[in-house]
Amino acid sequence: MTSWDPALYRTFDDHRSRPFHDLLARIGAVEPRRVVDLGCGPGHLTALLSARWPGAAVTALDSSPEMVAAARGNGVDAELADAADWTPAPDTDVVVTNAVLQWVPGHLALLPRWLGALPSGAWFAMQVPGNFSAPSHHLVREVLDQPRWRGLVDVRDEDALPEPAAYADLLVGTGAEVDVWETTYLHRLSGADPVLRWISSTALRPVRDALPGAEYDRFREELAPRLRGAYPPRPDGTTWFPFRRVFAVARTA
Repeated sequence: MTSWDPALYRTFDDHRSRPFHDLLARIGAVEPRRVVDLGCGPGHLTALLSARWPGAAVTALDSSPEMVAAARGNGVDAELADAADWTPAPDTDVVVTNAVLQWVPGHLALLPRWLGALPSGAWFAMQVPGNFSAPSHHLVREVLDQPRWRGLVDVRDEDALPEPAAYADLLVGTGAEVDVWETTYLHRLSGADPVLRWISSTALRPVRDALPGAEYDRFREELAPRLRGAYPPRPDGTTWFPFRRVFAVARTA
């Protein structure tokens, strides 16, 4: 398991939170008994679930001890749990998994099992990145393929996650009513090497954990100019960063 840095993850909190709000808006549950935040991270968005459904029992789960500790520090009664081993409780009427499943190998096999365990009329909502072929990820793989780094770090390729239609077919196959879409956010980032800072909290996690500190710094120094070339700053110093996300909401039959 790779490690998380909750403070680094929240560096771009406003941008990273937008998909959660868009996902939440498509859930039509009125009075759910239990709402699960599966992969709650530092817990700063879990409160939105409690505010939306004040009568529900809200369960917050994450596989990272660092994130669970951060969530508890934010007043969320989070629990340590691996999504791969999780099963919905019988009273679970809403499951939200936000930017989590890309870190769960074999999650396509889990989705039918989870939906099959949910009660009739329950809601399942997920969103994952759709940018593994973008320069932000391709350039990481390109640098890792250089002789100095080759074979030291295992990162995901551009086919790491399926396209939206594959999620739609899988969820429809469970008999659920399904809504699948994608959005490309055009984030306006500021500061020096903003795309490098952005991916440092997510895509570069495996690199950071595999390389000693000085080597990781050297890797970032080699990656930085490539990212600046792919995402050049505007005349005012800000940088446009396209960020594609894939969403799916299903209501069980």
